[in-house]
Amino acid sequence: MGHPAAVWDRRASLELTKDWNGIEQVVLRNPQGASARVSLHGGQVISWRNERGEELLFTSSKFGNCGSLEQNGFARNKIWTIENDPPPLRPNDSLGKSFVDLLLKPAEEDLKCWPHGEVRIEGLETLDYLDNLCQRERFTEQGDAITFESEVDRVYLSSPQCVAILDHERKRTYVMRKEGLPDIVVWNPWEKKSKAMADFGDEEYKQMLCVDAAAIEKNITLKPGEEWTGRIELAGVPSSFCSDDLDPHLKFF
Repeated sequence: MGHPAAVWDRRASLELTKDWNGIEQVVLRNPQGASARVSLHGGQVISWRNERGEELLFTSSKFGNCGSLEQNGFARNKIWTIENDPPPLRPNDSLGKSFVDLLLKPAEEDLKCWPHGEVRIEGLETLDYLDNLCQRERFTEQGDAITFESEVDRVYLSSPQCVAILDHERKRTYVMRKEGLPDIVVWNPWEKKSKAMADFGDEEYKQMLCVDAAAIEKNITLKPGEEWTGRIELAGVPSSFCSDDLDPHLKFF
């Protein structure tokens, strides 16, 4: 008889550490060797490495040195806490997976301001968007896919659950799946603005693209006792992936 399969210990796959500022971080690992690093400052995923140890997320070399993150939402400036008794995953989701649940507990002051080359994005075609470079004027996307040749700062409204970011140069495709967040922000500062930003390298706009789910056009308002869940999931898929695969193969489970 063969040896029984090893049981994946989820708790052993989670490590608490601190960054150079003393802010706590959570490191998650899976049995295949992939890892993710989450900072409790803002509840942000700051690293995602695949099984080969390759970094898949862009983080500016000047990030965190200066400047304010308030423009990206008040929650980015708050310290999150770890949920000690998270709800269990479904049985078919729990095997070999590492996860952490984070909580943002509002302070008294928070209650006063709770929020009333070769890369393209597929899945946002024909949508209306607000252009932050044109005083938030409303336009309709005309292209078959979104490509980048200059500064872009847009909010795509009532967007689908899934969009794909295709990086032809690196032969990588990322799929972003979301729920509870109707809009998608697409941003790249390009050359001129990069040089004017204190917390961003002059040439780093060539290495990154911000695609983020958000709730901007319509505020999410909670009454006392109400709950709201927003979720974003990033996945790397084969480079042959195309927008036709967005539905139904990549729906939420």
